[in-house]
Amino acid sequence: MIKRLIPIMRNELLHLIRDPRSLTITFLMPIVLLFIYSYAVSFDVKNIPTAVLDMDKTAVSRDFISRFINSGYFDLVDDLKSDSEFSDRLDSGRVKAIINIPSGFSEDIKAGRKTSIQMLVDGSDPTWASSVIGYVNGIAQEYYQGLVKTALIRRGINASASLPIRLISRMWYNETLRSINFYLPGLICIILMQMSAILTSLTIVSEKEQGTMEALVVSPIRKNELMLGKVIPYVIIAFLDIMMVTAIGVFWFGVPFKGSLLLLILSSFIFLTGAMAIGVMISTNAKTSQEAMQTAILVTMLPSLLLSGFMFPIENMPIALQFLTYLIPARYFLNILRDIFLKGVGLSSFWPDLLGMTVLSAFFIFVSVNRFKKRIE
Repeated sequence: MIKRLIPIMRNELLHLIRDPRSLTITFLMPIVLLFIYSYAVSFDVKNIPTAVLDMDKTAVSRDFISRFINSGYFDLVDDLKSDSEFSDRLDSGRVKAIINIPSGFSEDIKAGRKTSIQMLVDGSDPTWASSVIGYVNGIAQEYYQGLVKTALIRRGINASASLPIRLISRMWYNETLRSINFYLPGLICIILMQMSAILTSLTIVSEKEQGTMEALVVSPIRKNELMLGKVIPYVIIAFLDIMMVTAIGVFWFGVPFKGSLLLLILSSFIFLTGAMAIGVMISTNAKTSQEAMQTAILVTMLPSLLLSGFMFPIENMPIALQFLTYLIPARYFLNILRDIFLKGVGLSSFWPDLLGMTVLSAFFIFVSVNRFKKRIE
């Protein structure tokens, strides 16, 4: 069997080396996609263009505004004169948030009375707007606590001792709350899923287009050996891609890698085998390379993005869609990658995902082998 496999593998490798399109897809596309997604897909809301209407115009109000500007989340772009300018600024999109401080703000603060400020936020993107409101509440709460502490100290009261409950919070796994730490392992999963399926989707159909399928049909090689001989070179190359994108993620984007490299290789092998089996299954049924590539993108890209938990939590989906996610290999590999990268846990923690991915990969391999017919149609 090995003697029959080697010529097929060598032929496939030579085909890859001599085909600029395949080489580009193999090595350049993962890097390009990783950089595009990593820089474009960011859920950290920063530098929010903000306008201020300060009707109080005191040192206290200016100090309050500086808390927002110095936080790094808000970028002061306009100083308004009256509330009649609110609609124009928000409608034009020049600002996304407006801070309205009423007159008498500092007097109320100094007298210990309750005071109010108005925050107008562009709510066209609800998720983005919710993040802005969260930032505002956090900054205002911190400012209020600072005022309370200062007032207590002036009265000779130990501010730290006066608080009956002291909350000490600590974030695990993603201490800095960088969204890139959470999303980059998912990007690796999505990119490898798409790339693997696209590459192998061209294997069988290209033989048909080039007229070399006849030689394979009359050869003594079995169909499962032919499938292995064509897939193994891509698996080897995909391993190089995994190491490459992992290194870029760790050393360029600063994403922590706390787990075992051996477990990453093992789980990646199982995932890539299943993904490439999907590509081969598409290739055996497609009539042209263009049809195969378009089908591969449709079958892998959309389900992996929408149903793997990468963009939307699976727990928030309808029950029917939650069951459907169990048929998506990226669902399992995504959880494994996040466990390995961020948590550094071992096999005992993610073995259910590894088992599910293994079963699914074995199923796709079985279907692709049985769908392939070693004959001319």
